[in-house]
Amino acid sequence: MVPLPRFVADALARHRDRQRKEQEEAGADWTDSGLVFTSRRGTPLEPDNLRRSWYPLRKQIGADDVRFHDLRHSCVTLLLGLGVPPHIVQEIVGHAHLGVTMGVYAYVSLTEKRAALDRLQEGLS
Repeated sequence: MVPLPRFVADALARHRDRQRKEQEEAGADWTDSGLVFTSRRGTPLEPDNLRRSWYPLRKQIGADDVRFHDLRHSCVTLLLGLGVPPHIVQEIVGHAHLGVTMGVYAYVSLTEKRAALDRLQEGLS
């Protein structure tokens, strides 16, 4: 089971409703693949279909250089920034080793570095 924030579960429920309508419209042409994200006929998404959807979205928000997979890295960094313990973040994203979560996926912002150094200064004062 994958734990999800409420807003994601709500979005998935809306997606399921849209997908049911697509299934009705496709009728006998619908393929029940069991997947959450499919083509309008129920078949698996081709990578090019994802790219065709992702590129306009990232352009719209001014993030032309952001890859879809970068969202996973951002999730790890945001969770850690919110103070979620690293071992829990590891479990959420499904990494077998904490080193992958912390060494590959986690990024430290300049703001976080400054805050840490400010805390050091306060501790030494």
